[in-house]
Amino acid sequence: MNARTQIDNQLHRFISNFIDDDERIKYFEIIKNICNQRKGSRIIRINLDDVNEYFDDDEKLVQDIIYNAHRYVNIFNTVMTKIALENNWESNDKSLACEVHFIPPASMAFQTLRSLRANKIGCLVKVRGIVTRVSDVLPILQVVFYECKKCGRDGFINLTCAHTYTPLSSCPHCFCTDSLQFQTSLLFIKYQELRLQELPEEVPIGQIPFVLSAQCRDKMTRLCVPGDVVVASGIFLPRTPKSEHNINNGLIPGTYINITDLNKEKLNYNEIHLTPEMNNKIDQEANSANIYAKIAQAIAPEIHGHDDIKKSLLLQLVGGVAQTLQDGMKIRGDIHILLLGDPGVAKSQILKYMSTISPRGVYTTGKGSSGVGLTASVTRDPLTSEISLDSGALILADMGICSIDEFDKMDEYDRTAIHEVMEQQTVSIAKAGLTTTLNARCSILAAANPIFGRYSFTHSVNENLNLPHSLLSRFDLLFLLLDRPDVANDALLAHHVTYVHRYKQPPPQYETTFDMHFVRQYISQARQFEPIITPNLLGTVVDIYVDRRQEGSTFSSTLMTARQLLSILRLSQALARLRFDDQVNLVDIDESIRLTYLSQKSLQTDKFDQNEDYADSTSRAFDALRNFVAKNNTTVVGYQDAETAVTKSGIHANAFHSMVREYEDLALLYVDPAKEFIEILQ
Repeated sequence: MNARTQIDNQLHRFISNFIDDDERIKYFEIIKNICNQRKGSRIIRINLDDVNEYFDDDEKLVQDIIYNAHRYVNIFNTVMTKIALENNWESNDKSLACEVHFIPPASMAFQTLRSLRANKIGCLVKVRGIVTRVSDVLPILQVVFYECKKCGRDGFINLTCAHTYTPLSSCPHCFCTDSLQFQTSLLFIKYQELRLQELPEEVPIGQIPFVLSAQCRDKMTRLCVPGDVVVASGIFLPRTPKSEHNINNGLIPGTYINITDLNKEKLNYNEIHLTPEMNNKIDQEANSANIYAKIAQAIAPEIHGHDDIKKSLLLQLVGGVAQTLQDGMKIRGDIHILLLGDPGVAKSQILKYMSTISPRGVYTTGKGSSGVGLTASVTRDPLTSEISLDSGALILADMGICSIDEFDKMDEYDRTAIHEVMEQQTVSIAKAGLTTTLNARCSILAAANPIFGRYSFTHSVNENLNLPHSLLSRFDLLFLLLDRPDVANDALLAHHVTYVHRYKQPPPQYETTFDMHFVRQYISQARQFEPIITPNLLGTVVDIYVDRRQEGSTFSSTLMTARQLLSILRLSQALARLRFDDQVNLVDIDESIRLTYLSQKSLQTDKFDQNEDYADSTSRAFDALRNFVAKNNTTVVGYQDAETAVTKSGIHANAFHSMVREYEDLALLYVDPAKEFIEILQ
């Protein structure tokens, strides 16, 4: 008995005898059902874990199938054809036109897109990637039926694995050339092409992400959209030289993956299905006290402090309720947050974490993003040669979070593309004859550094960031993170950082009982609620808004606008969602106002409003200078030496410069025009 006959016998026994958990002869019945139907799916999915189980964990056959998958597709087709003929099933040989898809074993390791080389051609591979583009779903011809009027015979042409099709010129039975008639009942299945891009963490330094095409058929279509991170399994194949993809490539064919199994790695909130155990745990935690603070602690636990910011980020993940008015106008429910301040306060780490925990999180930088890269670009579809759109970062983050680092480094022309997204939640395109509107229902989390290197309280917010007020007002919350010297906080921060660096986990006092998986599951349940504001609270919100407008009328930088009022309502709805409540209560209103007040208070840069802190920092800077002069037993010291000594004592350099200008006007100090030395006069 030769090797091929032995393999055929093994597969024949497996298909005819394998019994699944439901006590069914699984693949035997699948073949029978396909034979008895003329239309419908003709794809048979062979799970290699079933093969491994049937042959008592003998992995030799499974490994042969993995490394010769393209060859074994034909072998399985031959064996299934033999089984169908042995049982004289209905529809005769017309039922034999089917396609075999292999599902890899659960233990099969992932491969990177970049590692797929020539030695993987024809093999079953399993890769992870980001879907950057999907084509329209098109019909692809699978089976052509024909009938000869002269001899009365009929038959079919199986095009399952074919790339091209040439109609028959003569009958294969009587060889006549004028009596062959093709029937109109052709068999089509759905077909779709994807473009997979290498994950950011898998891209080598200094190289661009690797991109690979993938083909989906039948039930594998419409399973993902641009922006999804997927696990794709299939056979790695070269494109046929006659394909239009390679018509100009000569002997260099392109490659693609013929997908046999496709799963999302991170499901959207509405696609998450909870187990009964997880459902009970979530209900139990939702009824516990202070669930809001406990889940907030699970947001980026490796980062020390920033408690109120973490609470705001949790509310951003939950989001408010999007409103659609009777006239069709929409009011967004997504919450936008801007983090600004000194370098080294973990802004970028927070953005990275949020893009990871969000089911559809996209991370990008301002300097490396163009307006087209954020919205959409016009390209030509390689499959149909028609003009199409490639999604940008904001569209890929639809129903998720788009994290934009170095927000202040973006060009003004590119930054204007965000204005429409932040309010209307759409992207309007009018390019190359295409006029359309795409959904970009995402929350924006941005981080920016001051243009002076460090935040200067002597300048306004717009001057520190060089961002227009029209853009800043679209953010619901703006937090200023300052790197101020403080002995107690610095010691806690240093202990936290060193512990995380050594043990790769937060210190025991910062450990939380909730992991990222639980947080994502809890938020998916919370987002199912659509809380409303009761009529008795509407008057309270109105009174608070009017009072805050009057309080801020003196300083334009803290003047509350209608956008901040809507921010309070969105934050209140997010808080009610966390409690699994259908109504917003007064505690939710108070907490949302507190977060809004903290956001505005951190940005308070008016000199008169900062008078007390300004005076204290000036006095402390002068005291530090006097101590340095007394230590050197002289009244004249170098200007740079004095500045270094004052800043080492925990005083900002801006406070030192302000003190020098003020005390020089009072004739208490003298500074030479070249600022080489400074002298205390009294």
